[in-house]
Amino acid sequence: MIDLDNQTSLAVDLEALEKIADTLSTKEVELIITDDKTMQELNAEHRGKNKVTDVLSFPMETPFTEQSIFGMPLGSIIIAESFVKEKAVEFGHTVQDELSLLFIHGMLHLLGFDHEKDEGEMRIREKEIIEEFDLPNSLIVRTEES
Repeated sequence: MIDLDNQTSLAVDLEALEKIADTLSTKEVELIITDDKTMQELNAEHRGKNKVTDVLSFPMETPFTEQSIFGMPLGSIIIAESFVKEKAVEFGHTVQDELSLLFIHGMLHLLGFDHEKDEGEMRIREKEIIEEFDLPNSLIVRTEES
């Protein structure tokens, strides 16, 4: 289940995102769609990078055993509205497709994947999900092909 906090005017097909979430986890996920200012502040505070980014993931810092016992959420995914719109235009697909791609990327981070440290496992899993939902290539797949 997704707890959506859309702080923007971006149209969201929550049902499409729910289908993706349900294939990856039974845990609740908080999804926040926000503006550049908020995203830059969060990126500076939590990653030490004082710039806007497309997606941030914040896993719940509770041991998985406690999550299963108490039904705690998996974590939070925060997506910048501007990136969704810009990348959709840049790559010639829909806003919903780009939102789905960023959501998948965020979900995988919540599940413990880290493309900055792994040996390509996140990239492989992301590509599998993209193909399963017939979506265009994601950021890390696009980067890999460049």
